[in-house]
Amino acid sequence: MWHFNKIYFKLTVILFLIEVSIAVFVKDRFIRPYLGDVLVVILIYCFVKSLVKISVYKAAFGVLLFAFCIEILQYFNLVEKLKLQHNTVAKTVIGTSFSWEDILAYIAGILIVIAVENRSNKKKQLQ
Repeated sequence: MWHFNKIYFKLTVILFLIEVSIAVFVKDRFIRPYLGDVLVVILIYCFVKSLVKISVYKAAFGVLLFAFCIEILQYFNLVEKLKLQHNTVAKTVIGTSFSWEDILAYIAGILIVIAVENRSNKKKQLQ
């Protein structure tokens, strides 16, 4: 089950650097809140696939479920309940407010993952 995959790890690092750049440098109303959420599930998916040999659908479903759980914890104000409301890292990682748009962004990100993986797998089969 444990399996290190260099390609997914490189993608994880690249996506992480993009996410950090968005968090630090972008202060808009589209890229940071929406594209950032789309990319974060792709980042987590790549991280999982870099460490675990698991099917595309199991990994995608697990990541989506994880993202939904984090969003639900935001609904219940987890950061405040843990008394971390003054911790910038905690507020950035966990988030502070529930949003249906975030749920849609996570779904979009996972649909992108599945589409890219299916296309990649079809190309491999044709070779």
